[in-house]
Amino acid sequence: MIHEEARTAVVRACQRLQRLGLVVRTAGNVSVRIGDEVLISPSGIEYADLTPGLVGVHDLDGGEIDAPLKPSSELPLHLAVYRGTDAGAITHNHAPASTAMGLVCDVVPTSHYYSAMFGGPVRVAPYAPFGTDALARGVVEALDGRTGALMANHGAVTIGATLDKALSLLPYLEYICEIQLRAMATGGPVKLLDAAQTDAMVIAMQGYGQPQED
Repeated sequence: MIHEEARTAVVRACQRLQRLGLVVRTAGNVSVRIGDEVLISPSGIEYADLTPGLVGVHDLDGGEIDAPLKPSSELPLHLAVYRGTDAGAITHNHAPASTAMGLVCDVVPTSHYYSAMFGGPVRVAPYAPFGTDALARGVVEALDGRTGALMANHGAVTIGATLDKALSLLPYLEYICEIQLRAMATGGPVKLLDAAQTDAMVIAMQGYGQPQED
């Protein structure tokens, strides 16, 4: 089986999203890019039943290379993001707070400095039906200079150089959406970071954590 290790990682990522409560049953998808090939979770398979051999391998035009099942309906979205960014992996979910924020704003307000983890304010792509080129175009635009985006009336997307990085961002995205919703629910004014403060945090976040070994 080609790309067995990477396909296994896709399975584990899907199952982790479910454990974290970031997906509802099979709603959500995960992919990894290896060269000119994309590995993506299949459509409508319970994550508990997902195995590496069921993860499809496609080319960047969506053609099947090794895909025993129908791919996620969001394959066009994933392919567009890979063509339009330098992402090495993509995660997509329908978690409650991020989905709710996509209903009430066009940009997630910078109420927490974690917004800097995404390169700045997180944009909301306009609504378009799932699986469509229109949705894919909107998400690629929303991801310009960002590592995360919301989709109006839909859910959230994160990207990263690796699957671990893309996956690690989803809980933070859900967190900043959750605290903004709670703050809005009080009816009081919400303190926000201004553009200069947010830009400073973007720079600070670039050096956050332990140094990476070569």
